[in-house]
Amino acid sequence: MSLHKNDFPVLEYDTSPNALFNASKTDIPLPEKAVYGFLGSCIDEYAVSHKAAAAGTIKTITRDYPVYIVKCGGEDICLCQAPMGAPAAVQNLEILIHNGVRHIISAGSCGVLTELPENEFIVPVRALRDEGSSYKYLPPSRFIELDMPVTEHICRTLDSMNVHFRRCTTWTTDGLFRETPETVGYRRSEGCDTVDMECAALAACAKFRGADFGMLFFTADSLADINNYDKRGFGIASLQPALELCLSIIGSYRHEKR
Repeated sequence: MSLHKNDFPVLEYDTSPNALFNASKTDIPLPEKAVYGFLGSCIDEYAVSHKAAAAGTIKTITRDYPVYIVKCGGEDICLCQAPMGAPAAVQNLEILIHNGVRHIISAGSCGVLTELPENEFIVPVRALRDEGSSYKYLPPSRFIELDMPVTEHICRTLDSMNVHFRRCTTWTTDGLFRETPETVGYRRSEGCDTVDMECAALAACAKFRGADFGMLFFTADSLADINNYDKRGFGIASLQPALELCLSIIGSYRHEKR
């Protein structure tokens, strides 16, 4: 039996790689490197301004997600918008991986649980698994460690570009409107500095599929003062810089077989 049962269905894990149906093929095989970003309209705007080739489209019930191929450092890079929320983001990541992507940098905003300024870059090194999707890919555990070769490459690249950043533990949650004062305090006590909605799930999916994955956050709203939520500017000023940083990071990434 490959299914490990549990009293709580969310904690049940099936080790079998076989599913009743799998991700579909796009029109064109994709390059191995990809930037998969939660970056609003910046990805489409960048693709248009750089005359990026359209490799295909990921069609979903809510909207279609164009998959672009851009040139960076003389090689092809896949560029795709990521949908908000772990289940949707993982679904589209599965399609990218199924079509040839093997090395992924993702980027997006995060909330802060401690006194961190807005628009600061953060590199998560592990994520607390308070969502459901990661448990479909890895056995139950409280945290997932992010892919260290990719994470260290992100840090080295930011250092080389004199971009200030810090490492962190992030809290990945499905409950956007259930970040209660007591829960926030508990997550702080576990060492979490930031909160997001996708990191743990994306890291778990990539690990299960044998792909390299790393994440770059920029700080947005603040839950540091549990009595006064501060939405600030939601990190909007970091969207374009984050995309450009991700392209530089993935463009210089050299995969070493383990």
